[in-house]
Amino acid sequence: MACRQTGFALLAAGSVQEAHDFAAIAQAATLESRVPFLHFFDGFRTSHEIAKVEELTDDDLRNLLSEAAIKAHRERALTPDRPVLRGTAQNPDTFFQAREACNPFYLACPEKVQKAMDLFAGITGRAYRLFDYIGHPEAERVVVLMGSGAEVAHEAVEWLVGRGEKVGLLKVRLYRPWDAAAFLGALPPTVRGIAVLDRTKEPGALGDPLYLDVVTTLAEARIEGRLPFAAEPRVVAGRYGLSSKEFTPAMVKAVLDNLAQEKPRNHFTIGIVDDVTHLSLPYDHELDIEPDDVRRCVFFGLGSDGTVGANKNSIKIIGEETENYAQGYFVYDSKKAGAITISHLRFGPRTIRSSYLIRQANFVACHQTEFLDKYEMAELAAPGGIFLLNSPHSPETVWDSLPREVQEQIIAKGLKLYVIDAYAVAREAGLGVRINTIMQVCFFAISGVLPREEAIAKIKEAIEKTYGKRGKVVIEQNFAAVDAALAHLHEVRVPATATATRHRPPIVSEEAPEIVQRVSAVMLANKGDLLPVSAFPVDGTWPTGTTQWEKRNIALEIPIWDPKVCIQCNQCVFVCPHAALRAKVYEPEQLAAAPASFLSMDYKAGEFKGMKYTLQVAPEDCTGCTLCVNICPAKDRTNPRRKAINMEPQREHRERERENYRFFLDLPEVDRTKVTRLDTKGSQFLQPLFEYSGACAGCGETPYIKLLTQLYGDRLLVANATGCSSIYGANLPTTPYTKNRDGRGPAWSNSLFEDNAEFGFGFRLAVDAHARLAGELLQRLAGAVGDDLVTALLNADQSDEAGLAAQRERVAALKARLATLGDADARRLELVADYLVKKSVWLVGGDGWAYDIGFGGLDHVLAQRRDINILVLDTEVYSNTGGQASKATPLGAAAKFAMAGKEVGKKDLGLLAMSYGHVYVARVAFGSKYNQTVEAIREAESYPGPSLVIAYSHCIAHGYDLQFGVDQQRLAVDSGIWPLYRFDPRRVASGQPPLKLDSGAAKVPVSEYMKNEARFRMVEKQNPQRFRQLMAEAQRDVTRRVAIYEQLSHLTVPSTTPAADAAKGDEPAEQ
Repeated sequence: MACRQTGFALLAAGSVQEAHDFAAIAQAATLESRVPFLHFFDGFRTSHEIAKVEELTDDDLRNLLSEAAIKAHRERALTPDRPVLRGTAQNPDTFFQAREACNPFYLACPEKVQKAMDLFAGITGRAYRLFDYIGHPEAERVVVLMGSGAEVAHEAVEWLVGRGEKVGLLKVRLYRPWDAAAFLGALPPTVRGIAVLDRTKEPGALGDPLYLDVVTTLAEARIEGRLPFAAEPRVVAGRYGLSSKEFTPAMVKAVLDNLAQEKPRNHFTIGIVDDVTHLSLPYDHELDIEPDDVRRCVFFGLGSDGTVGANKNSIKIIGEETENYAQGYFVYDSKKAGAITISHLRFGPRTIRSSYLIRQANFVACHQTEFLDKYEMAELAAPGGIFLLNSPHSPETVWDSLPREVQEQIIAKGLKLYVIDAYAVAREAGLGVRINTIMQVCFFAISGVLPREEAIAKIKEAIEKTYGKRGKVVIEQNFAAVDAALAHLHEVRVPATATATRHRPPIVSEEAPEIVQRVSAVMLANKGDLLPVSAFPVDGTWPTGTTQWEKRNIALEIPIWDPKVCIQCNQCVFVCPHAALRAKVYEPEQLAAAPASFLSMDYKAGEFKGMKYTLQVAPEDCTGCTLCVNICPAKDRTNPRRKAINMEPQREHRERERENYRFFLDLPEVDRTKVTRLDTKGSQFLQPLFEYSGACAGCGETPYIKLLTQLYGDRLLVANATGCSSIYGANLPTTPYTKNRDGRGPAWSNSLFEDNAEFGFGFRLAVDAHARLAGELLQRLAGAVGDDLVTALLNADQSDEAGLAAQRERVAALKARLATLGDADARRLELVADYLVKKSVWLVGGDGWAYDIGFGGLDHVLAQRRDINILVLDTEVYSNTGGQASKATPLGAAAKFAMAGKEVGKKDLGLLAMSYGHVYVARVAFGSKYNQTVEAIREAESYPGPSLVIAYSHCIAHGYDLQFGVDQQRLAVDSGIWPLYRFDPRRVASGQPPLKLDSGAAKVPVSEYMKNEARFRMVEKQNPQRFRQLMAEAQRDVTRRVAIYEQLSHLTVPSTTPAADAAKGDEPAEQ
């Protein structure tokens, strides 16, 4: 809707088939009309649906597109062989007239679109109109809408007409240019009421866009005497489906029922409960109109366990190997991995228009037994259906392991229960935790959609197609899992009565804050659709520190500490992506109330001599990535295979470690002013204020963010660019940024992808303005407050934790004195007094932001002299959207939009920033040199100007098991792919080169690094010769870049002014 003023024609598709067809129709229409076309369809609801379609052939396209129109189009091309000029700057005397010159083309456009549709119908047999009417020929009530909701309404209207109701649906195909005559001509003359549904919201407008178009069309037709109705229909507006909110036939029926009222409600919403402005229409939540001959299946999986991929293959197998139509739709939450995924599969004898989630499934599969305690899965099963459970329990014991609520639902609905220990089968086959093919075999074996042997053969074909690029070993492992699956699948005898004494536990602890219990818990239970409007903050402001109540329990194994082997290096804590492994030092007397199983040891170093040390896992928050175990340098001398921490089954340790972790959290945090060594070890005694995020297990980004909050979290402001870090950083229902016991913690906000640098720069300007105002007010009140306190506040050294603590004490004393004053300036100073404590402003984002979409803004901020810090989490692809190439993608790597291997080298963002001369720049990789990472971030924060830290972040998009992420980071540095350096302009003042290389000469060839990652191996498999060429070019590129850095590291720069003065520069004038 935001594009409707651009002049583009807007063509709306409502289904996967229409999206396929309208792409061709739009091309034909734009060639004939000379009007640019924007063919659109609903994001996710249509874009991510898989459906069986009738595909256009090349001959179909040739017959559809006019050669004459193509010839005319090409003759208008901009070419020096026929030079013309376009894009002139026009003045007020002529612009208006020139703008109106295109009117005839827009007036003729609808007719040309209809001609293209008619030609398409002749070629394919699939007919479309600008406005397609569905329903009773003498309908009295009609709903008007476009997009995927029209498919739902189509299904509902046909059902209602079959029950004698005079209702109809008008599907809007061509939204712009709007053809009023075609709209009026498509409606039955018997229409008395029209409900126009918009899938957008324009706050403050009289109505939403489609509604206003319809109202205007009818009003103008009435004025001009062109109304084709006996009486002008009443028109009401409704809003539905925002952000792909569920829209069902029951809601369509409610909309049409509203039209039947003597005074129908106008400007309503449907699909939510609005208990604030009371706009919502009630509807029958139980209404289900799906025909019995449509088979419906729902699968509950864990993100990254392969469930979604296997179901996509199942849909393709069913669609291609049977006469059935098939549809697949997949619901995710926004966690990057380890989150719930729900796959909705339908197949039946006719086109499936059900663009909504399944409510009554013939087959329900639970791929994670922990889900039984969180989600009401059996409620989706139809009576007499099948429930398949992946569980470590045997067929004889699994029934007693179920919560009583689940047992009662299974019995009440008469469900058949099947069980398999898919993880055991996967381990035996060498697949780790990938259980997708195993559960897929079980589905086909139980459902009977295809003969068993045929289904297995097709699954193996799909495996070869899906995993062919990963090599023969992966294919054979999946084949072994397929062959073993059926032997481990068992039907469970369901007794007549429930036998369990265990009930489903509460979603969150009773100790959780009220908003978590009232709102977050409902979302965590997958019932967020039921929350009313009143449950939500009016301005989008949410509390921090709520991931602590989630307790996902997704790790099969967790790290268990052995103090007899531990050397207290804290490296394991440093690399933990989810802050689920922590270290503390504390006084021995604190152990008086410790649980019997709580482990501790004497602290060995002098800094906290005489204190106790504990390394503790959060068992329910750990994701089981094993980075900590892989990084651990301490080995048991009697058994070198054991380390100071070792992965052990989570279930066996859950209860004990839960109690231990609760006690651990209650231990006092270390006094920050006493941590004098802020290196890898010392930094990990500081409380992380970023914890238990939804990032992937083994994520390479989050350790940097966690470290940032450990160092500066109690005074940190973060402007976060859209991307992975914004999704796992602020994804409802819970948020990982948290606060300390004093109530302080990171303040975080996200604007857009493209403007994060400007957004964060505004943070800096605002903080500086507040601090400046506080200083001015303080000086005005010096007499009342006390000159000594004012002087101390304004001249405070805040370069370390001791100085910051002292300043906070002074601010507290200031507030106490202000409270006794009645002066208006005192009240104003109270509001900004906290800005007298130094704030640390950071811009955080990925390479897609910093190198590409937001580079212009980033460059603008770097070109200023304000004290602003930038952390670029460089995964070398657009990770959040699925791994598209960015300018950070290295030479030779395959990524979306560069699947044959990127032909040009990585953009050198650091070198570009260095060219300014006044910017602090560092390149870090926490897995290679831990202390260099800590030192770089500390130097960046202390630098009184713009600072840029570019952080190597391993990612699942690189194509390897992230438990080896640290090893790969080391190879990146040792091969020269990722040289480590720090460019500090302050060094110039002492006659040193500003650039300091922290990594030496390359120790291994680039090939050693590349061979471990699928993004490079894919290129080799596709085209070995091209891969060898790209590999050689990559090696040359690395050698060249390292040589440049080496030369720069010996280059001294003349200094004419002190570095500090140069860094501060002139303050920009106030606007």
